[in-house]
Amino acid sequence: MIRSLLRSLSTSGAGADAGCHVTSLRNAFSLSSSRAYAAKGKGGSKASAPSKGKARTKDTRGAAADEEPSADFASSGDLLNANFEIPTSPLPVVYDKELDVGPEGRPLFAFTKTFSSFSHGDACAYVDFSLDEWNAMLPEGLPQGMTREFEGTRRCAVMVRESFLDLRDNFRRIVDPPISSKKKEPKKQIVLDGPRSSGKSIALAMLVHWARTEGWLVFYVPQGKEWSHGGFFYKNPSNGLWDTPIQAKRTLQDFLKFNESRLQQLPCQNFEPIPLGESAGDGMMADADSMTMPEGSTLYDLIQTGINYSHAAVGVAVRLREELSLVKDVPVLFAIDQYNNWFTFSEYEEPVTVRSCRPIHAKELTMVNAYRSMMHDDMMIGAFSHSTAVGKLRQDLPDVPLGARVAFPRYTLDEAATVCHYYLRQKLIRQEKFSDERWKKIYFLSNGNGSEMRWLAPFI
Repeated sequence: MIRSLLRSLSTSGAGADAGCHVTSLRNAFSLSSSRAYAAKGKGGSKASAPSKGKARTKDTRGAAADEEPSADFASSGDLLNANFEIPTSPLPVVYDKELDVGPEGRPLFAFTKTFSSFSHGDACAYVDFSLDEWNAMLPEGLPQGMTREFEGTRRCAVMVRESFLDLRDNFRRIVDPPISSKKKEPKKQIVLDGPRSSGKSIALAMLVHWARTEGWLVFYVPQGKEWSHGGFFYKNPSNGLWDTPIQAKRTLQDFLKFNESRLQQLPCQNFEPIPLGESAGDGMMADADSMTMPEGSTLYDLIQTGINYSHAAVGVAVRLREELSLVKDVPVLFAIDQYNNWFTFSEYEEPVTVRSCRPIHAKELTMVNAYRSMMHDDMMIGAFSHSTAVGKLRQDLPDVPLGARVAFPRYTLDEAATVCHYYLRQKLIRQEKFSDERWKKIYFLSNGNGSEMRWLAPFI
């Protein structure tokens, strides 16, 4: 339909009819995108998949990102949308109140470099960091949902929600318990569960940012799925589990990036021999099956051993889990994103016969087996990432205490109001089209889904 309209525009005469063709084209693009979105909700067919993909990659001008419109349409579209540009400049140094306006005239941004100072009365406000600041605090990598939000809005700002403040206060009460409190006992182990795109991964990343600002030692895994996918895997004859040396080495390197100075001050407390396994593509060592850390070694020395000697990478990663549980000088937090991938099958298979293979469960992997359990006294939080599509898991998970599963909600109406004003601030929504009635329509249409609201915002 779009190509036929473009063909008719190119063959028609110039003059007063050109404006009508441009208007009809814009209506056609809007109609096709809305139909594609409706088809997505119904499931659609295989034949409609390419058009659905194009509709989801539409830019804010209305043209498909992977299709080049004709010259006449492009020039007319530029004139019609000259005032609708996505800003690429950072937040201005000079404070401009006209741009920093949220619902009911409240400030949209909170100028702070930490999440510690926020109270529940300050919720529904954005905190603006630079990308370098995020990468410095989370060198292991940013979650996919946060990256898509930053790319879509062209700004590295996150909204402080009530649900995040509840998580922060829960772990804060564990380390610094109040003298008297009417609130229920805090949970040391939490599994964040909720619908897709409800903000679980972003809340987990913000919690890691806050904990590291407070001086905590945080073991952060932003891509838990990578522990059971990709790389080499070998069966360890000593314990019957499967070693993944590439993932072990990468995990040790990531943990060292932010915590190097602190790890140099923490001594090793377990000096039992560390079992050696196979190296990636190099097999077992011929003259040794274990190694011992010398007296006076620190956790930094332990991790460097696993990085420098790939045969010891998996064994060092397992020993690091034991050592971190013995640290008492500083609070230790384990934060695992895509935690649900550790309760399903990996992509690895074990040959059984010449023509058959047995799928290997994630719990049979040495590293997952060492880090998955929450049946301990350490602080640990995991986020279920339903976007990885591993299937629905049962309510009572193995190795997880009863009551550890916490429902993480989607946007409330107040949070959606702040989000839409932020999109208006970032010019994802036209000023002349913005109204309370219209942003509430996309909120109820998306049911508070963050990614769908961001996608629907330009269509207000």
